[in-house]
Amino acid sequence: MLAKRIIPCLDIRDGKTVKGINFVDIKEVGDPVELGAKYAVDGADELVFLDITATHEGRKTFVELVKRIALHLNIPFTVGGGISDIEDAGKLLNAGADKVSINSSAVRNPGLIDDMAKRFGSQFVVVAIDARGDENNHWTVTVNGGRIPTDKELFSWAKEAEDRGAGEILFTSMNHDGTKNGFANEQLAKLADSLKIPVIASGGAGTKEHFVDVFTKGKADAGLAASIFHYNEIPVPVLKTYLREKGIAIR
Repeated sequence: MLAKRIIPCLDIRDGKTVKGINFVDIKEVGDPVELGAKYAVDGADELVFLDITATHEGRKTFVELVKRIALHLNIPFTVGGGISDIEDAGKLLNAGADKVSINSSAVRNPGLIDDMAKRFGSQFVVVAIDARGDENNHWTVTVNGGRIPTDKELFSWAKEAEDRGAGEILFTSMNHDGTKNGFANEQLAKLADSLKIPVIASGGAGTKEHFVDVFTKGKADAGLAASIFHYNEIPVPVLKTYLREKGIAIR
């Protein structure tokens, strides 16, 4: 079994790290450069920095911030938010990002996945999917930070993204995001079974047990969380020790 990854996620707004519940009720939690450096020291495997308002407000991801982050990190990091074309992705790669995450722009222009995979390689391309499930267990893909539903369905869109060249899928359950009630393990397992590329689980982390569940029941390759790390509710070293004790292969 491949070693599982622990990935703190830093949502960025106006250059500050923020956190909300279901993408609303936003609060500032610190400087992204300082937080990122701390997580690297703590043993995080990777980091994700998402500009949560870039797409919604029509802005580009703040390249200068990425340059600062790159200077202070010795672990891989992914950047997303407002990436709408090859040029945006190239600027972030040149600024020091290891991968870019595309979400709304990929839904609106699926060919962007093909173009980025051909230009930079699939390992550079993470397709993030924010989806919401209904009472019939139909999962609708949303865009603009979960604000707008689309006509795409989670599993078929994830498979299309893989076929077009995505190197990883980052799935956030909008039903679970910020609730701390656990990940969407049923949907994650279905994704893992239907895809050949790694699946990163996002949305719902609240306890150490949730990570055991997401790696066993959910079959995820990586577990991503924000507030439990930002507020030091579950420090990364404590979580990794716990997972090893539970027999989870961890980096």
